[in-house]
Amino acid sequence: MAIVYLSLGSNSGDRVGYVQQATSLLGGAEGVDIIRTSSFYETEPWDMNTETWFVNAVVEIKTSLSPQDLLAECKRIEQQLGRKPHASGVYEDRTIDIDILFYNKDIVNDETVTIPHKFVHLRAFTLVPLLELIPDYVHPVLGKSIIDLHGDLENPEMVFLYGTRVEGV
Repeated sequence: MAIVYLSLGSNSGDRVGYVQQATSLLGGAEGVDIIRTSSFYETEPWDMNTETWFVNAVVEIKTSLSPQDLLAECKRIEQQLGRKPHASGVYEDRTIDIDILFYNKDIVNDETVTIPHKFVHLRAFTLVPLLELIPDYVHPVLGKSIIDLHGDLENPEMVFLYGTRVEGV
């Protein structure tokens, strides 16, 4: 069984509700057990042309799924919750976005998935929730802890506690 960290985010509709629904659907998926979630955070959009802020969280899971099968399950849940594929290659508002941040300490780089996520170290909205869950975890490529990666951010203060925490979903 692998220990995996997923980033969940929504900036469309019932943002908190979509993150909660995605967490629940992940917990009900075959081969996936939710261990814990971070608090929920409200964050400015990153590299997007939108003014709608996100609600983000990180979910720690235990899974027997391969990285590729887990990604397929995440995409299925995104579609179930109304996420529309974007053809333009530009980030757009979304009901839910689920990204695999870390999968054990594995490094995966194939045509379907890149792990660790290629932007995890640049995004306060992933690093702040990870600080709650695994502050001393060392990024398997960069060799830096979550604490150190957070300290390297240009704008680490751009994440605000939303006040919702889900335990034992």
